Amino acid sequence: MQVTALTWTHSISPSSLHIPQAFSKLDVKRLSVCCASSDQTQKANKMTVSVTGATGFIGRRLVQRLHAENHCIHVLTRSKSKAELIFPVKDFPRIVVAAERDWGKSIEGSNAVVNLAGMPISTRWSSEIKKEIKQSRIGVTSKVVDLINNSPEESQPTVLVSATAVGYYGSSETQVFDERSPSGNDYLAEVCREWEGTALKVNKDVRVALIRIGVVLGKDGGALAKMIPLFMMFAGGPLGSGQQWFSWIHLDDIVNLIYEALLNPSYKGVINGTAPNPVRLSEMCDKLGNVLGRPSWLPVPEFALKAVLGEGATVVLDGQKVIPTRAKELGFQFKYPYIKDALKTIL
Repeated sequence: MQVTALTWTHSISPSSLHIPQAFSKLDVKRLSVCCASSDQTQKANKMTVSVTGATGFIGRRLVQRLHAENHCIHVLTRSKSKAELIFPVKDFPRIVVAAERDWGKSIEGSNAVVNLAGMPISTRWSSEIKKEIKQSRIGVTSKVVDLINNSPEESQPTVLVSATAVGYYGSSETQVFDERSPSGNDYLAEVCREWEGTALKVNKDVRVALIRIGVVLGKDGGALAKMIPLFMMFAGGPLGSGQQWFSWIHLDDIVNLIYEALLNPSYKGVINGTAPNPVRLSEMCDKLGNVLGRPSWLPVPEFALKAVLGEGATVVLDGQKVIPTRAKELGFQFKYPYIKDALKTIL
């Protein structure tokens, strides 16, 4: 399924904070640029992280997680008023909201940058919308990379965690994709290739982790918010044929994976942000029906999805089976490896 970070993305799960040696060598002043503390050891254990896309589905939860762990966050936004509403200073005293003109100053004062910005793709596509979907990812990524590269060497971030999407692989009902698989040849694959290529133009001294994100499941938004009304309207059932693969991840797990990539120097290159057990969409809908107490016998027809999303329905009607080989090699522990447990927790 070509659903991506491009589109869906809620819940936080505290996990133990470990600080790799790479951060202990950093200048203490820069590490604690907005975290005043009398305890020098505590200062050295905290990061300052600049985040684009912080007001989105994944971004909000990531910022909450970083804040809960006492890190400092620079929210890089094009709408300062919106960001300040979402992150009021009384609740988030360690957050600096930076308008676009101040992004360079924020990045220069950060240890790490997380790039999650991008226009949602779960919408009716037109040639203009498709252009905007691509530009919203590549334009922001290019700006972030330029600002990192132009930072003084002594105050340059050391880590860039940049979102991309499983749409990179194209779609298939039979193939299994991991990080070594080639890219597809459709529109979303093209977007992802350019998106990743732009992130990789960053200074070679900056560690880069590219997280290819699947369908993110969580409360109050993301894929489920789009699917449940259709599901309920048609009495529950698969979307389209139901044979397409659904490569999903719980919001807790994608936030934890990004958080780990910030801290752990082993996390670099491409890492699939998907749960280890993808399912056919018919199975996902069956489990969803069980959790919602709805029958799962009547498929939602393709025409209904196309009426709502136009060409954007390809996000739901096509799919791919993506395995998080690299995350497993790195020892990442998924809190929700199975779709049934994820849906139960969410719903």
